[in-house]
Formats: sequence, C-alpha cells, structure tokens
Amino acid sequence: MKYYIGVDDTDSLENRGTGFRAREMGRLMTEKGICTLQMVARHQLLVDPRIPYTSHNSSASLVVESEREADMIEFCRNFLYAESAPGSDAGLCIAIESMVSDSILAWGNMAKKDLLFYDDALKTAENAGIFLEGLVGEKIGVIGALAAVGLRKGGNDGRVLWMKNLRETNGVYSPEQVCEILAINRVLNTDFKEIPAQSIVSLGEWTRPVLRNNETVLFVEKTSTKILEYYVTAREFTKRISD
Repeated sequence: MKYYIGVDDTDSLENRGTGFRAREMGRLMTEKGICTLQMVARHQLLVDPRIPYTSHNSSASLVVESEREADMIEFCRNFLYAESAPGSDAGLCIAIESMVSDSILAWGNMAKKDLLFYDDALKTAENAGIFLEGLVGEKIGVIGALAAVGLRKGGNDGRVLWMKNLRETNGVYSPEQVCEILAINRVLNTDFKEIPAQSIVSLGEWTRPVLRNNETVLFVEKTSTKILEYYVTAREFTKRISD
C-alpha cells in the first residue's frame, strides 16, 4: 500500500536539515523491512517573519510502500524524538495515498502563501482521518508535515532529494538512459521542451529532478560546446522552479 509521510521542523541552524533526517528515516525503515522507500522530496513553504523557522521553512515528504502502518508510526515517532535537533518543533504526518483528501491538498497550497495555525492543522487531519502528531518543542511542525503530504500528493511541487540511484549516478547518458537509471519520467530543457533523443546528458553531483504535473522531471541545459550536449541545470534554476 502506498503511503505519504510528511516531516517538518526537525532541525536547527547548527544541525543537519529536515531533508537529511527524512532520508535517514526512510533508509532505516527500509533496512528494517517496515517499508520500501521510493522517494524523498523537499517542499518550500511560506517565508514570513511571523513564522518561527530555522533557515528556509521547508518540509519533506517521503513516498513509501508498506503494509505495516502501526510499525511506521512507532518507528518514525521514535526516530524523530531521538534525532530532532534541540529547540526544534517536529511534526509527523502519515497517510495512505487514497486518504489524502482535497482539503489536505488545499492545506499544502495554502502553506506556501498563507500563515497557518497548529489547531487548524490538527482539525484538518482529523477530518480527513489521517495521522498527524507534534512530537517535540512547540509541536508546530504539524503545519509543515501536513503540508508536505498535501503538496506531494498534488504532484506539482518540490524537488527530489532521494530516489534510487539519484545520488550515486554520475557520467554521460542518453535521455532514455537517464529516465531508465533514475526512474524519472522526462528530461526537459530550460524552455520546458523535450531534448532530442540523440542528445548526451551529463549528470553531476547535484542532480535534483523536480515534481511537475504528477511527473518527475529532470531539467538540463546546453553546454557551450556541442549542440546536443546537455548538463543538469544550475542550482539557482532548479530551486527557482521547484520552490
């Protein structure tokens, strides 16, 4: 069964970010046979001085396959209690894909532009029948954790932090090979168009597909040398279209 897991506000300025903790949590659950991790993505939320965030106010979503919901909840709780940075306000959301309602999708979209509140997050999750819990500190991470689930289900927000082969793959490939190796849907140029099938794509150390229209898309741009040679877009471009 497919689940979305949302986590938020687990970090501090002195510690590794929420994305790192989400990847570690998914990796360890997979090693223990609790689930199979498919993807971890980063979702940018509203940056506003009224919101107490660490650095960028982003949350993370995990996509997993599992038949052990109770074990996932227990493991994630224990992991975040143990690994969340001092002073953080971690929140955790776990939902079967089919339970992520329109109200949760709307919550995710609102979290990118509006100031939201703890009690409303809990009420929204309760009405949808999905698990949402604050774990440490002020527990306001429930706002972003719920938003991460909604945004990931919406399929049109965020950039991928982990997929199988993503971080360890370097070298030069055809667009077809890139899609096959990374299990992504499309390779597009900065004009949002398919690149020629005979192109050569260079994958480097910072390969981050983005989520658009329920597809996983890698954006590339031409090198300055040969017409059919491309490399992964600069971080600034990727961040701009995924935030």
